Amino acid sequence: MAICADETGREETLYEDVHSSSQHYSHSGGGGEQLAINELISNGSVVCAEALWDHVTMNDQKLGFKTGDVIEVMDATNREWWWGHVADGEGWFPASFVWGYIRQCRKRSDMFSEEQLRTIFGNIEDIYRCQKVFVKALEQKFNRERPHLSELGACFLEHQANFQIYSEYCNNHSNACVELSRLSKLNKYLYFFEACQLLQKMIDISLDGFLLTSVQKICKYPLQLAELLKYTHPQHRDFRDVEAALHAMKNVAQFINERKRRLENIDKIAQWQSSIKDWEGEDLLVRSSELIYSGELTLVTQPQAKSQQRMFFLFDHQLIYCKKDLLHRDMLYYKGRVDMDGLLVLDLEDRKDKDLHVSIRNAFRLHRGTMGESHLLCARKPQQKQRWLRVFAREREQVRLDQETGFSITELQRKQVMLNASKQQAAWKPKAHGRPYYLTCQKHPVLPASLPQQ
Repeated sequence: MAICADETGREETLYEDVHSSSQHYSHSGGGGEQLAINELISNGSVVCAEALWDHVTMNDQKLGFKTGDVIEVMDATNREWWWGHVADGEGWFPASFVWGYIRQCRKRSDMFSEEQLRTIFGNIEDIYRCQKVFVKALEQKFNRERPHLSELGACFLEHQANFQIYSEYCNNHSNACVELSRLSKLNKYLYFFEACQLLQKMIDISLDGFLLTSVQKICKYPLQLAELLKYTHPQHRDFRDVEAALHAMKNVAQFINERKRRLENIDKIAQWQSSIKDWEGEDLLVRSSELIYSGELTLVTQPQAKSQQRMFFLFDHQLIYCKKDLLHRDMLYYKGRVDMDGLLVLDLEDRKDKDLHVSIRNAFRLHRGTMGESHLLCARKPQQKQRWLRVFAREREQVRLDQETGFSITELQRKQVMLNASKQQAAWKPKAHGRPYYLTCQKHPVLPASLPQQ
């Protein structure tokens, strides 16, 4: 944590000083904090900064240090690089490598609840601990005397699973930006964040920029490994590992992007459910997070072998079926759901059903045990039937992958999107009365699916 030696003890009052001052420093100007820091140094104050990360360098003019080292800042005229001193020497170091916000926020329980801190910072502390271990491992693989003999690819391969921790952070980043934008409109918080920048000497690093760093970092690894592979000779002992590391980090980035896409879809699922008339039972998002496929099927029910045309929506874990409005076909009414967990999908031949005593074509049965529930469904064409059989298998594969990767929707996320969907639905309702019913009904939104629709 950065402090001024001749101002020790003023850390707790700095926020009040900035808040009450009519000439507070403005980040948007791009240099207020920087001028203040250099003024302190020029006046003989000793400005120090605590390192947030290890800084490894092969450049004699750059300063290397360990996490937690206290660096004396001697020159801060450059926006991105400061000149500093530690016990082993002096040199340039990145201004962003100092601890700035989260410690100060934790001290102000009157301003930030634990829920707010989780929303703003996510799991950034877990990422910090993960990166700390990774950087130390990289140092051990780096040959300082003969850098060209270093073997870094294996290090990425050994830690590739740990990089998935970035997924939670990246998925939360949009929520963090919304909350930060809301707080920044209040002078109390605006001055507090500026005070954090001054106190920690984080020149031109606003909190939103600080939070974006982790998102950018995980995206840069594939680019950096691609560059390393480009300049690594195919006969080098590290070539195959760098190549494999590049592939692994691309997969990590793809994994994070896929989870982000899934979480973005839950808003649309909540809106879709809100548009369905006569909804019954628990919310879709309690168990499901993605529409896999949808289309029309004929549901044949016992005991009279009654045929009902229904619209079916296959989500992970459950199959929802609805009835279309007779006058306005875009309107859907909830009619039921099928729990897909532990269910068998049986492909049936075209024949006369011995139980229902009717001829069936392009049919399949959803069945659970000898005495469990059973649903007979018929498609219009053989191709449609085969597509449904494939997507049922795809649904089981999606569930298995989610269990392996630990993907889930938090209770907070589910409640928030359902609340937003309810507000949108309420805001849409027409104020005029006496209009025909089909004109006052809202069309259900089209859901993005993981597979092309029927």
